[in-house]
Amino acid sequence: MITHDLRLIADAILDKKGENVVSLDLRGLEGAITDYFVICDCSNTTQVGAVSLNVAEKMKEEGHKLYRSQGEGNNFWIIQDYGNIVVHIFLKEYREFYRLEDLWSDFPRKEYKERRKAPAKKEEE
Repeated sequence: MITHDLRLIADAILDKKGENVVSLDLRGLEGAITDYFVICDCSNTTQVGAVSLNVAEKMKEEGHKLYRSQGEGNNFWIIQDYGNIVVHIFLKEYREFYRLEDLWSDFPRKEYKERRKAPAKKEEE
């Protein structure tokens, strides 16, 4: 189930052209506030907002509650808390400055790429 949710979030990010999508498995961290981080970056504040909105919509469609969210006022760094998954949507410069992955570099990391779509079938004449 959690693998599905991580992929759902990654796809929602990638649908809006978010970049450098990774998840960090924090389950081995004693006292961690969550099991997973999903982190991405965007090239401008409009895109940060669009990615955030898309993630929230897709998670809601799957029945996941957004417990709290911060950062929508400026769209530099939006954090969405889904309980066992916390999503960090950064403006590229902010991700480079805060280097969140470096703080958690001892934990398993997975990168997500856009899924390849199956080629459309040709109609027979």
